[in-house]
Amino acid sequence: MGKVRAARDTPAGRRRVRAAQYLRMSTEYQTYSIENQRDAIRDYADIMGYDIVATYEDAGRSGLNLEGRPGLQQLLADVESGSADFDTVVVYDVSRWGRFQNIDESAAYEYRCQMAGVRIEFCAEQFANDGSIGSDVLKAIKRSMAAEHSRMLSQKVFIGQARLIRMGFRQGGKAGFGLRRLLVDQNGHPKGILSSYQYKNLQTDRIVLVHGPPDEVATVRWIFNHFVKTRKSQLEIARTLNRRGVLTDLGRPWTRECVHSLLTNENYIGNSVWNRGSTRLKSHRFHNPPEQWLRVENVLEPIVNRKLFRRAQTLLKTIHRHMSDQEMLDALKALLARRGALSTFIIDDAPDCPPAQRYAWRFGTLVKAYELIGYEAPKNCRYIHVNRRLDTVKLEVIQDFLAAVEKRGAVAAHEAETGLLRINEEISVAIAIGRCRVSHFGYPRWFSKADRQPLPDIFVLIRMNPGDLTIRDYLIAPAHEVAGKRDLHANNGARLDSYVFPTLMPLVALAERAAIESAT
Repeated sequence: MGKVRAARDTPAGRRRVRAAQYLRMSTEYQTYSIENQRDAIRDYADIMGYDIVATYEDAGRSGLNLEGRPGLQQLLADVESGSADFDTVVVYDVSRWGRFQNIDESAAYEYRCQMAGVRIEFCAEQFANDGSIGSDVLKAIKRSMAAEHSRMLSQKVFIGQARLIRMGFRQGGKAGFGLRRLLVDQNGHPKGILSSYQYKNLQTDRIVLVHGPPDEVATVRWIFNHFVKTRKSQLEIARTLNRRGVLTDLGRPWTRECVHSLLTNENYIGNSVWNRGSTRLKSHRFHNPPEQWLRVENVLEPIVNRKLFRRAQTLLKTIHRHMSDQEMLDALKALLARRGALSTFIIDDAPDCPPAQRYAWRFGTLVKAYELIGYEAPKNCRYIHVNRRLDTVKLEVIQDFLAAVEKRGAVAAHEAETGLLRINEEISVAIAIGRCRVSHFGYPRWFSKADRQPLPDIFVLIRMNPGDLTIRDYLIAPAHEVAGKRDLHANNGARLDSYVFPTLMPLVALAERAAIESAT
């Protein structure tokens, strides 16, 4: 049992308890807004004689798992390390602690606090969390109700999304080469084409797919016709497009997988196919069987006719029969024997071997496939693999930030050309990700790229934990103050270190203030 700290005495002789408050809100603004929770906890603390000396907050965070909740992670770390200067943590109710799908997980985090000598109290519940049989039973019921609420909400969201898909509206995802996302109002009137990383601001607005630039539409038709009539491989088609200087919708050179994805996309015959994969309740993404797919026909004007599309699918089935794991590894091993080395370029350049991306999908990573055939990947291959994963982490942070800013009434856009975020057309933000390097003495260090010209207004560095698997924190500072500081330590001085935050919420609050100021 951890050390219990003595409560201090007030001048009137009444003993006061030092307490912390934990606040969490996802999107339930009315009942569970941060302000409502804070007010309720303050009133509770006044009645109980508690001094709130610390606040842990997860604003805009789901309660389904611990991974995306830096506030709760920090609370557990402070409590178990002995650095917490409080005896009690006050939470609004059981659901704010978490809607964990396994109620034992919720109990486990509370138990860890209790073992360190810190109690958890729920100020809005009709029972005292005192360890009695009655309170334990009620708490278990409340945890089950919180988990069930998330399951029911997930089902309602799924039903709502499916309804919009049947009406011909788009539900997330890239438009694809030759297509664009058109924003329409509640009456179906066009409002404008959305660029990459732009999203709708009003709940009543909808998104539909339309044809893109004529040159892209012509390229899509050429790919289908060339593939069916000449029987050229997807690799050969990709090379032809690259020689012509044609880029994908993401601004990248074509690969075999890019061509394959285009040839199998039913959007080009006017169909919308949804629910191919699922990530419900923060689970890992998994592929759904075809009978669970939702297919709606004639939602947009087709680019290629259905007869040509069917001929392409028939040809693809003869080329790409389903290979077992062992067959894929045997093909990779045979390629290694012929070439003496492996790389993404070598694999993608071999017509008798599945593309590198397919190995990554099947085995998790390309490096894992290398290990299964006894091939030690070069260091640069592992470095590139980590960089690609970190690029995904950075993109997720940007998307979360844009969504959070939108919810608070501000406007933010991500410029693909410069990589900058623009808030209300007034503030420019550069976001970079810093891989963690541990020195010989065990101290973490991060490499910063804050010297771009011209300098943005604000620089954000996503600092990773050792191993580069999870985010440690965010360094948010005026760009001119960190420009030139290419090697950042855990503490680069009091002024710089004061800008380190566990989440991006301070930056979101800045955007919210800017929106209010511009409106007034």
